[in-house]
Amino acid sequence: MPKLDGILETALYTDDMERAKAFYEGVLELKPIFCDSRLCAYGVASRSVLLIFKRGAATQTVTMPGGTIPGHDGAGPLHVAFAIGKDELAQWETHLAARGVAIEGTTSWSRGGRSIYFRDPDGHLLELATPGLWSVY
Repeated sequence: MPKLDGILETALYTDDMERAKAFYEGVLELKPIFCDSRLCAYGVASRSVLLIFKRGAATQTVTMPGGTIPGHDGAGPLHVAFAIGKDELAQWETHLAARGVAIEGTTSWSRGGRSIYFRDPDGHLLELATPGLWSVY
């Protein structure tokens, strides 16, 4: 069987693109690598891409010179976990507090990892997780 090399993209959906961009660029300090009227793409750790789509703007198949992208969309609060270094958790807690972002939950995992949970302006649950969460991380 061919192998998978990782998860390249994760998509979240927003009702207010400017508000979402302000959060991801201001709070998480992500830099956009592509933006248009329907989505903004952010590079994460030089190996993954977080896609923020305007809700409902990607439901139709898009035809481009190189091929087609089937329509998709999402509803309700979704979840994304970002990997962080084990020694960076306290800095992130301070950083989020300084920006008025409430931490809704914390977990200490049996493998030694720790996670904190908070929400973006659309209610998506974001997680910052240190190594020791999964057997592969």
